[in-house]
Amino acid sequence: MDTLRKTALVAGGFYLITFISSIPAFFLLDPVLNDPDYIVGSGADTRVLLGCFLDLINAIACIGTAVTLFPVVKRQNEGVALGFVAARVFEAAIIVIGVVSLLSVVTLRNDLAGGAGTDDGSLVAIGQSLVAIRDWTFVLGPGLIPGVNALLLGYLMYRSGLVPRLIPVLGLVGAPLLITSATVTLFRNNDPVTVLAAIATVPIFLWELSLGVWLVVKGFKPSPITAGMVAAGTRPA
Repeated sequence: MDTLRKTALVAGGFYLITFISSIPAFFLLDPVLNDPDYIVGSGADTRVLLGCFLDLINAIACIGTAVTLFPVVKRQNEGVALGFVAARVFEAAIIVIGVVSLLSVVTLRNDLAGGAGTDDGSLVAIGQSLVAIRDWTFVLGPGLIPGVNALLLGYLMYRSGLVPRLIPVLGLVGAPLLITSATVTLFRNNDPVTVLAAIATVPIFLWELSLGVWLVVKGFKPSPITAGMVAAGTRPA
């Protein structure tokens, strides 16, 4: 398998891992996110810890997509490609902040809840504060930043012709919708407009999923970039 094909396979694999990890994590974290008294209750720590672990995998895979694609897409526009890497790393960092906040809830529940002299009311307030931090990271991480990512990588993929242009068009259409939805949620104090959020999520979901599947199954389409890399004997990864 040539190096370009390996690069496409790895990048596509990372995109698919983001789906495989983030979707189950969304459901696994439900107890801690939706039970205001979780920190003083019986808890479902194993489930929550597994959800946090999957979110960490998601964050690593986010960085993997950008690092793997960078040596290829920088040949289209290095500045935009570098911006994509930076945005993807930023998204991963926000996800990790959310994970740390939920891990802190589990730690406090195990170390302090039910202990002698513990003020359960104060502990509940602390737990809710940590969950609020995670809720905001969800707005900024998986909410706002993927729109920026879609604009940057969508532009690079559309101009380069490395994948069928319908795929980046999905990202370029969905990006403004997702950014608008996240911005509205921000100014509504994390109260999203449900219809707008649903409409904005669909094209971005399809963009990232179709990109991952295409890269795994088909690889990069022949283009001036791939032809130049083959002619120069350059290893992109």
